[in-house]
Amino acid sequence: MLSAADFFRARLAFETDASDVSAALETGDPGFTLVDSRGEAAWEQGRIPGAVHLPRAEIREEAARLLPARGAVVVYCWGPGCNGATKASLELAELGYPVREMIGGFEYWAREGLPVETDRGVARRVPDPLTAPSAVPVCDC
Repeated sequence: MLSAADFFRARLAFETDASDVSAALETGDPGFTLVDSRGEAAWEQGRIPGAVHLPRAEIREEAARLLPARGAVVVYCWGPGCNGATKASLELAELGYPVREMIGGFEYWAREGLPVETDRGVARRVPDPLTAPSAVPVCDC
């Protein structure tokens, strides 16, 4: 029987969040490729700088071309109300990639005031005070 500690340990092995992804990207060598699994229209509205655009519907055909062979990946989709990143993560895992899902997705990335890229450049949105007051998460995690 799976213990609560085993369950949460497993979640941490396969999930990450916007804050941790941002910190890893700031090092310049995060140890993973960031994958945006949303469609073209969502990609054009804004994305995380440096992310690879690999819509879920194209993973089986395009992953080998766009991602380092068996390299670690972190996947995001829109947000917590969407399971697209979960589905994309499963497909990548089935292809043999070590994968983690970025919980909160692009929604929480943008809500925390982290950089958002469009074809016009990179900008930061005003942080949502419920998620990132003064750029320090209210949960102090």
